[in-house]
Amino acid sequence: MSEMTAREREILTLLRQDPLIPQQVLADRLGISRSAVAGHIMNLVQKGFIRGKGYILAEQRYAVVAGGANMDICGNTAAALRFGDSNPGSVRCSPGGVARNIAENLARLGQDCHLITALGDDLYGRSLMETTQRAGVDTRAVVVLPDAATSTYLSLHGPDGDMAIAINDMDILQRLTAERLTPQRELIRHAGLLILDTNLATDTLAWLFAQSAGVPVFVDTVSAFKAERVRPWLGRIHTLKPNRIEAETLSGLPLAGPEDAPAVAAWFHEAGVARIVLSLAAEGIYYSEADGAAGWMLPPKVAIVNATGAGDALMAGLAAGWLSNESFADSLEFAVGCAALTLGCASTNNPSLSAVAVNTYLETRNLA
Repeated sequence: MSEMTAREREILTLLRQDPLIPQQVLADRLGISRSAVAGHIMNLVQKGFIRGKGYILAEQRYAVVAGGANMDICGNTAAALRFGDSNPGSVRCSPGGVARNIAENLARLGQDCHLITALGDDLYGRSLMETTQRAGVDTRAVVVLPDAATSTYLSLHGPDGDMAIAINDMDILQRLTAERLTPQRELIRHAGLLILDTNLATDTLAWLFAQSAGVPVFVDTVSAFKAERVRPWLGRIHTLKPNRIEAETLSGLPLAGPEDAPAVAAWFHEAGVARIVLSLAAEGIYYSEADGAAGWMLPPKVAIVNATGAGDALMAGLAAGWLSNESFADSLEFAVGCAALTLGCASTNNPSLSAVAVNTYLETRNLA
């Protein structure tokens, strides 16, 4: 299938929610003319996303992404950070949250994606909902709580773009309980892929794993502290993406350098993880598949503008590769391309991310 435009993604998302929706209603919701809607639908038919009359949608495996959604407040300095003092620099807000970021990136890559998270009925929550929907994510499973504050994530970055320290306020996710998630049971059971982040409470993770029998589960470990939450279900995880500290915390093994990576990966395979992607920052990525491929992927050569969100883009690329039936190695190369385009963007999520953009980047890199 050909690449969708942003507007076509919006229309396809609305059609998935209501295949019988009239064109005029689509036009009113999107603030465009009915003739413009008709033109976009014609393009979707020509590209193979809609088949025949009545908006019969092409069959596509979908992903369910569950976890955090928050407003990122990011501060950057041109000089080395001085703790205990006021640092001149720039501050900006952008939509974030590991699960929400992965979902947005997946949608921009042309995949059918449903987000499960909790938002407050406040300014940040409404902004996150609008931005996520505009990217093409199905948000019908998002829980909106009028008496709760939307999560926020505050990070400080030095001149190299890497995060120096961060604070997160994600108490709202404690209220994303099994009782509130029960209406999404069938959505999860029929998914082609379930992606979880460890911002979720342990009881919530337990319920999600219980519902996902037969569905491959990808997990982003988020942080060393939160990574412990998935320890009971390592044997149920298909793909795990920890960084150095998170992998050391779970395995109890040192990961001081590349020479330690094979042993750490073997530990995870013995625990039941089918695929492991170890992120060692500047040293690259070590990937390993149980009884399969293993090796190194060098980090992308790109000027880092903002390191926040690159790991989420990497996970989205891995998920897109799985949904598209790509090999592990090809999926990883594509995922590294997603991360590279995100590293070079000031926002947590690159609004220009697409499968075409990633493949163009990879072709250019390979020719260099």
